[in-house]
Amino acid sequence: MKALLKKVVETFGPSGREDAIRQLLLDEIKPYVDRTFIDNMGNLHAVKEGKGARVMVAAHMDEIGFVVTHIDEKGFLRISPVGGVAPVRCLYQRVLLENGARGVVGVESVKNPNDIDFSKLYVDIGARDEKEARKLAQEGLFGAFLNEMTEMNGLITAKSLDDRVGCVIAVEAARQLKKSPNEIHFVFTVQEEVGLRGAIAAAYNIEPDLGIALDVTGTGDTPDAPKMPMKLREGVAVKIKDNSLLVPRRVKDFFMRVAEKNKIIYQPEILTFGGTDAGAINLSRSGVLAGCLSIPTRYIHSVSETASLSDIEEAIKLLVKILESDVKKELED
Repeated sequence: MKALLKKVVETFGPSGREDAIRQLLLDEIKPYVDRTFIDNMGNLHAVKEGKGARVMVAAHMDEIGFVVTHIDEKGFLRISPVGGVAPVRCLYQRVLLENGARGVVGVESVKNPNDIDFSKLYVDIGARDEKEARKLAQEGLFGAFLNEMTEMNGLITAKSLDDRVGCVIAVEAARQLKKSPNEIHFVFTVQEEVGLRGAIAAAYNIEPDLGIALDVTGTGDTPDAPKMPMKLREGVAVKIKDNSLLVPRRVKDFFMRVAEKNKIIYQPEILTFGGTDAGAINLSRSGVLAGCLSIPTRYIHSVSETASLSDIEEAIKLLVKILESDVKKELED
């Protein structure tokens, strides 16, 4: 699992440019499902056939990034964010453009750090001037941040754990799932970071009886953190609410019941900001029962997102047991 996680977090794939990560995930999951296809939005679908409930398991494969908007006369690139990118977290980070060019993010001189915004940032690609820069890059190229995954005392730190960790959980669950009464659609969605766009289209097409998003969530376990119950090393988080979804009680109770029955370590998730693909699935067509399994993660939307390996392992166990259940029976109201 760690080897797969390292591969996926280090793969390029900002919103709208998910080609490389999609191919990697297709190669990884294809042996464990009955069929695969890519829809018009670019979502990757991997389906395990069954006669029971239709379950959509969604993990978004895109990451935050940026797009080149201008090249100045000195050869520096001006950029605009793609997704929730905080300017201060970009400072002096290494970046990769979709054409393979590399650079580092610099900042103009400012008297007050609070004045730093994207108008003050630039990407240095080592060009001597605009003419040389244009041989290496062009306006409209997408970029993402560079960092390698490392371990520290049972934790992992990497860029794009949001949400490549969910993708790994889905692949591992597909690999471990031997028998299920349900029709399971593992969907690796695109463009979540810019408005849950891939999940909206995928859920409309699938018409699931139950949607399960796999994603990261914030924590309340660092100094002066928001007052939230989620902590690293205390198990998979079962969502109760975020800004995109109020999880139906029967869905939340179903997930927690399965966890308790199988002695899987879990914790409640009450997220005071943000949302996931579950919110988009919930609002599809005439409405879909939806919930979310989350990995508590520190420093979200940075190049050093940090999570616990043990929490990831518990999430895989819980997802497998949920998918092995008779979902229609479990969700009877």
